[in-house]
Amino acid sequence: MQPETGPIEVDGADGAGTQGPGVFAKIPAAWRDTLCVLAFGAAAVMALALREWGEMLHQWWNIDTYTHILLVPVIIGWLTILKRDELAKAAPRAWLPGLALVAAGLALWTLGRASEINILAHAGAVGALQGVVVTALGPRVSLVLALPIAFAVFLVPVGDEFIAPLQAITAEIAVALTLWSGIPAIVDGIYIDTPVGLFVVAEACSGVKFLVAMITLAVLVAFTRFESWSRRAGFMAICIIIPIIANGIRAWGTIYIAQSQGVEFAAGFDHIFYGWIFFAIVVAAILSLAWRFFESEPESYGWTLAEVGAFAWLPRLETAAVGPIVAIAGFAGLAILAGIAAQAFGVIVAPGALG
Repeated sequence: MQPETGPIEVDGADGAGTQGPGVFAKIPAAWRDTLCVLAFGAAAVMALALREWGEMLHQWWNIDTYTHILLVPVIIGWLTILKRDELAKAAPRAWLPGLALVAAGLALWTLGRASEINILAHAGAVGALQGVVVTALGPRVSLVLALPIAFAVFLVPVGDEFIAPLQAITAEIAVALTLWSGIPAIVDGIYIDTPVGLFVVAEACSGVKFLVAMITLAVLVAFTRFESWSRRAGFMAICIIIPIIANGIRAWGTIYIAQSQGVEFAAGFDHIFYGWIFFAIVVAAILSLAWRFFESEPESYGWTLAEVGAFAWLPRLETAAVGPIVAIAGFAGLAILAGIAAQAFGVIVAPGALG
């Protein structure tokens, strides 16, 4: 009997099944080097600022004011996916001037550690990562992804700085409405004295956690659903003013209910209803009113590759494109210099310390 001739099919590397190309092989050639550069740069700056990223994660997870930030990476991913068709057509190249952004972020990080001002150190850590993305992708692709790159600023926990003024504003609104509703009241800073008792606008009642979350949502909506800057500005103003007023109304509602139903009932009602339920209604009302003025769909946000390519100044920027080895060397050099500078200031703390 003669053996069969011709190609023999082998089911997989070990005869178990045919294997397709690996995941890396499926990535367009133009993106392979870019993703390697991006991964190295991100690992370098995040490892250097590991303490800051640990502090921020601790705040996102454990502090109510910042829990909404846990959604920011998801939003950034979603915004990037919306541009997948444009990215598939792009040919990114590393960009030397982008290293200046990385250097600026690392300088801010070092300054924050030296001065023990956490917000500066956190902003520097995030800024350095944004600089890595711009450097790895180059100006053309970075402009297409301008919104998700810029949206990363909301990873920085900001808000506690506004608690004191928001407490004062809330107290003033609550007193004005209390007097308007016929209940005698005297305000002394954040203390409101009424016949039923003395109320205080505590930090938790300042409305800061809802305001910072609303600003994050407002930026997302403004740049994915509006095209004109006047409508964007108007929507942003509404999303700042309305929550502040709503929080004053919430505080007044607690006083009014206490006057008519008793302090204990008001406290329970405030805890159940005047939390996120009340502000969810406010958000729904704002978005419902703005809906008829929307000008675009989220998928069309920002610039396309064709629109970016029409910028007359873009070719001049792209003359500073460099190879992946140069970009990686730049990231490594800047990380080493920043580490030396931080060491000189005595600000490097054991990774994982949350302080």
